[in-house]
Amino acid sequence: MPGPAPQPGPTSQPSGRGGVGGGGGGGDRGVAGRSMRSLWPPYPVVAALSALGVRRGVAYAGSGVAEGGGIPLPRCGPVRGPVSVSRPAGRGGARRRRRAMEALRESVLHLALQMSTYKRATLDEEDLVDSLSEGDVYPNHLQVNFRSPRSGQRCWAARTQVEKRLVVLVVLLAAGLVACLAALGVQYRTRTPSVCLSEACISVTSSILSSMDPTVDPCQDFFTYACGGWIKANPVPDGHSRWGTFSNLWEHNQAIIKHLLENSTASVSEAERKAQVYYRACMNETRIEELKAKPLMELIEKLGGWNITGPWDKDNFQDTLQVVTSHYRTSPFFSVYVSADSKNSNSNVIQVDQSGLGLPSRDYYLNKTENEKVLTGYLNYMVQLGKLLGGGDEDTIHGAANITIPQEKRRDEELIYHKVTAAELQTLAPAINWLPFLNAIFYPVEINESEPIVIYDKEYLGQVSTLINNTDKCLLNNYMIWNLVRKTSSFLDQRFQDADEKFMEVMYGTKKTCLPRWKFCVSDTENTLGFALGPMFVKATFAEDSKNIASEIILEIKKAFEESLSTLKWMDEDTRKSAKEKADAIYNMIGYPNFIMDPKELDKVFNDYTAVPDLYFENAMRFFNFSWRVTADQLRKAPNRDQWSMTPPMVNAYYSPTKNEIVFPAGILQAPFYTRSHPSRIALNFGGIGVVVGHELTHAFDDQGREYDKDGNLRPWWKNSSVEAFKQQTECMVEQYGNYSVNGELVNGRHTLGENIADNGGLKAAYRAYQNWVKKNGAEQTLPTLGLTNNQLFFLGFAQVWCSVRTPESSHEGLITDPHSPSRFRVIGSISNSKEFSEHFHCPPGSPMNPHHKCEVW
Repeated sequence: MPGPAPQPGPTSQPSGRGGVGGGGGGGDRGVAGRSMRSLWPPYPVVAALSALGVRRGVAYAGSGVAEGGGIPLPRCGPVRGPVSVSRPAGRGGARRRRRAMEALRESVLHLALQMSTYKRATLDEEDLVDSLSEGDVYPNHLQVNFRSPRSGQRCWAARTQVEKRLVVLVVLLAAGLVACLAALGVQYRTRTPSVCLSEACISVTSSILSSMDPTVDPCQDFFTYACGGWIKANPVPDGHSRWGTFSNLWEHNQAIIKHLLENSTASVSEAERKAQVYYRACMNETRIEELKAKPLMELIEKLGGWNITGPWDKDNFQDTLQVVTSHYRTSPFFSVYVSADSKNSNSNVIQVDQSGLGLPSRDYYLNKTENEKVLTGYLNYMVQLGKLLGGGDEDTIHGAANITIPQEKRRDEELIYHKVTAAELQTLAPAINWLPFLNAIFYPVEINESEPIVIYDKEYLGQVSTLINNTDKCLLNNYMIWNLVRKTSSFLDQRFQDADEKFMEVMYGTKKTCLPRWKFCVSDTENTLGFALGPMFVKATFAEDSKNIASEIILEIKKAFEESLSTLKWMDEDTRKSAKEKADAIYNMIGYPNFIMDPKELDKVFNDYTAVPDLYFENAMRFFNFSWRVTADQLRKAPNRDQWSMTPPMVNAYYSPTKNEIVFPAGILQAPFYTRSHPSRIALNFGGIGVVVGHELTHAFDDQGREYDKDGNLRPWWKNSSVEAFKQQTECMVEQYGNYSVNGELVNGRHTLGENIADNGGLKAAYRAYQNWVKKNGAEQTLPTLGLTNNQLFFLGFAQVWCSVRTPESSHEGLITDPHSPSRFRVIGSISNSKEFSEHFHCPPGSPMNPHHKCEVW
C-alpha cells in the first residue's frame, strides 16, 4: 500500500530495549511503508534515508531449527531405493560386493546412531539395496557347457548344422539378457536418489527432526507436525514478545555486526567510522547516566517550551510543528514525505497522509473495553516520562483515532489517491498554513501554490484540520511534544529505559530482563546507519557468487510463475499478455546496493552527517535532521531504481510496486532460507528462499500490486471481466483466512489478503520451479532417517521457516495491525490450498489439510 517512508532514527513507537529487531530494530512493532510489500511484518519501524531507501523496521529475524531429543520415523515411511555402489570386476567380485554392502550398511547405522542431537535413529533396511548384490542377480561371465564325447573332444566342424544354430542362438540370447539386465541396473541406480551421509546432511537432518512432532498426523495439522518439537523447545525468551526461526538468524547477524563495530581497522571508510562512533556513544552508559534528561529538556526549551514542565509559547503552534516534522522526523497530526508518484513513477512528489497515533492501531483507542489494560499502561507510560498529560490528551488522541481510516479500507489505492495543488490543500485543510509550512521543511527548495501534492484520504485531512481548530492550544502543545518525547526517550538514561520496558510488558507481554546493552546498540546503529556499516557486513558474510546463484533461482521462479499464468482460466488473453510483460519486467536486487562497496561513493552519501564521540542523544538528533535533508533533496530529482528500502543485514525481502522490483538483502540469503553448497539442500532451498522469491514476485499481482503496470504506474490496465473474476477468486481467501482464530480472536481476512495471496502464489511458483529443476537435473540425494521424499521435504522446509511463538498480547497486537496472517495460518492456509501437498503426503479428501474446496488466485 502506498505510504510514507518510515521515520528514520529510532522507532517512533515505544521500543523495548531488549526487543528483537528482525534485520534491525530495537522495538516490537512498526508500520510498513506504503511503497513496498515485505515478507515479514515491520518488526520495529526501521530508520530510513528516503533517498537511499533506508527504512526503519521491516523485519524479524530467524535461523535454523533448534536441536532436541530423538523421535521415531515419521509415519509416511522410508525412502525406497538402493544406495549407488560401483560394481567390482573379475572373479570374486560378488563376494567383494557383498562385503562392501555390509560395510556400507554398518557405516550408515553407525553414523545415524552417533548423531548427538537425538537419542536413537534407525535406517530401515529398505533404504539400502537388498542383501543380494548385483553379482547375485546376474553372473560376471556366462558359462555354456557342452558335453564332450567319450572318445575325445569333438571339433566345431564336426557338429551338425542344427547344433551350430542352436549354440549361436543361445549365445545371442544370453548376451542380450546380460545387456538388458545391465541397462536396467544402471537405470534403476540413476533414477533412484541416493542417501546423503555427509556431515552437513546429518546436521540438517538433526535440525529438521528436532523441530518436528511426528506424533501429529501431517494431514490433520501440518504446522504442528513440522514445528511441534521446535515450539516445545523454544518458549518466548525474556525480553521478547515473539520468537521464531527468523530470530536466531538476526541474533547471528547482530553478533557479527557487534564484532565488526568493536574491531575497527584503518581501512574502513569514513562512513563506516561514523557508524562505529555512533555505536560507541550508545555503549557509553556512564556518560548517558551523567546527562540524565538534560539533552531532551534543552531540546524542549528550544522548541518553545512545554506547558507540563514550564512556560510555553501558546502562539508557537505552526513553528513547533514545522521543526518537529523536519528536524526530528515526528508526525503528530499528519505525515509528509517525498516518494515516487504512483501515477507517474518517473517523478518524485510531495505526499501527505494520516499519521500514527502512538499505539499501533486506532482499535486500541476506539475499542476501550477490550484494550483497557493497554490504554491504562499507555497513560501510565506518559506519566512516567515526565507526568506529561494527566489524562487530558487522551481526548485529543481519541478524536484523532475516530477520524483515521482502518487499514483494510485503504487497500484500493485507486480510490484513496488524490493529486491536488498546494492552494487546493490549503482550502481542504485550512488549520495549517501550508505554503510557509512546506517552504520551511523543504528549504531551500521553493514551493508555490501550484506545487503538486499527492494526498491519501481527503476526508482525514479535512477532519484533522477541524480537530486542530477545535482543540485547546494547550492540548495541541502537549500532543506535539509528547510525540517528540516518545520518540527520543530511548536515547536517555536508565529511568527512561525502565519506563519503556514496563510499558512493553503491558503492550506486548514482554517480560522485563536485563539484555546486554550491546544488543540494543547494535540494533539502533543498524537501524540508523545500516548502509554505512553494510560493507563490513557484506565482506564478512556474503560470497559474491551468491548473487549469481540467487539470480538463477529467481529466474526459475519467474519462469514457473509465468507457466502458471498461462493456465489461468479466469483471466482474459489481453490481460494475461500484459501480466506476463509485467512479470518479465520485474527488476531483481540481490545482496546489497553496489554503491556501498565503493568507499568514495559511500562517504559522499553520508558526507553531511557527523557523529560525535560520547554524545548518544546528540548523534540521534543529528541523524533525524540529516535524513530529512536527504529526503527533501529528492523532491526535484527523478526516482533512483538503485535505492534500497532495506539494509544489507536485514532478514527480509520486499517488492516495490512503483519500481516493479523485488529486493533480497544479504541477511536473508542464509540458512534456513538458502544454502549455497550442499546439493542435497535443493528441495530445502526451493522451500525456503524459493518461496520467499515467489512471495515477493506474487506481490506484483496481489490485490494492491496488480493495480500497478509494468512501469510502476497506478492505472487500470486490466479488462473489467478479469478484474471481476480476480475479486471473486480473492473472496475465497478472505473467507478462508477470516475463519482462522487465535485465542478466540478472528484473523482479518481482508486486511491480510495481499500477504495471503503472496504466500499461496509463492508456494505454488516455488514448487513448480523445483519440479522443473528436477526434470532438468535429476533428483538430488535424500536426507537420512527422515523417511521423507524430496517433494515432502520441500513442503516441510517451507513450514519450518515459519516455526514461531508469541505472547498473547503480541498475538492480539498482530491480529489488529499486521497485514500478515499469524505464522501458523501462513503455513496451513497455503498447504491446504495445494493439491500437490495432499498428493505427496497422501492426505484423504476432506481431511483438514486437504479440504474439498480450495482457494487459488495465481
